[in-house]
Amino acid sequence: MDTVLLIKAAIMGIVEGLTEFLPISSTGHLILAGALLGGFEDARGKVFDIAIQTGAILAVIIVYWQRLRDTAAGLGNDVRARRFVINVLIGFLPAVVLGLLFGKAIKEHLFTPIVVASTFIIGGVIILWAERRPQSAVRIQDVDEMTPLDALKVGLVQCIAMIPGTSRSGATIIGGMLLGLSRKAATDFSFFLAIPTLIGAGLYSLYKERSVLSTGDIPLFAVGLFFSFVSAWICVRWLLRYIASHSFVPFAWYRIAFGIVVLVTAFTGVVTWAE
Repeated sequence: MDTVLLIKAAIMGIVEGLTEFLPISSTGHLILAGALLGGFEDARGKVFDIAIQTGAILAVIIVYWQRLRDTAAGLGNDVRARRFVINVLIGFLPAVVLGLLFGKAIKEHLFTPIVVASTFIIGGVIILWAERRPQSAVRIQDVDEMTPLDALKVGLVQCIAMIPGTSRSGATIIGGMLLGLSRKAATDFSFFLAIPTLIGAGLYSLYKERSVLSTGDIPLFAVGLFFSFVSAWICVRWLLRYIASHSFVPFAWYRIAFGIVVLVTAFTGVVTWAE
């Protein structure tokens, strides 16, 4: 395996880990980083982008290990634990159904610089709007207060992230806030919902595109997964501290600026968007 390619895989892993759980779209950043680095524009590169999400998810599992362990231990006799698992599964279901129905069509028709730049900018504006809501609009302070209907609504909002550039975490966090969740509750549920969603997407992508992979790709994927895990672990721990006393407004302005960058890089030929 080429050493330079492994270094590039490490950089891609860092980009994935740092952007997956922030409301700024990891997909858009991976496209831009992959184009600038080179070597990730083919079918194998697309599988790589999805597969390294598993490393980021492992970081979430470790950060929330105590909660996940207590939930697993209490499934037999703890109503709260069962309700929590049911809510996560309900929130996950829309992504499965709509992803299987429309995933291919979305990749074929919406993966354009105009769409990605637009979703970046529109998403930034929505974040600014969400952060202006009155405190009285918050009705759920903790994920344990969520009902199955709340979980379903957030799960449906998550599906908006199928549109390139939207950001899965951005859709679930900001969508959750607009639905009445506190910033902390929306962020926590976004992380929990990411576990089945991203693991499922990664395994499905590896299975579907297995013909383009070989055993020689194992070092490449291993490096990407490792650095994705480390950077995501750092990012998740930082974000949980950040939201305790800060809003998402800086991310909104970052999204707007990045949307402009997407347009510039696309129309100057830096990024190739053809599938």
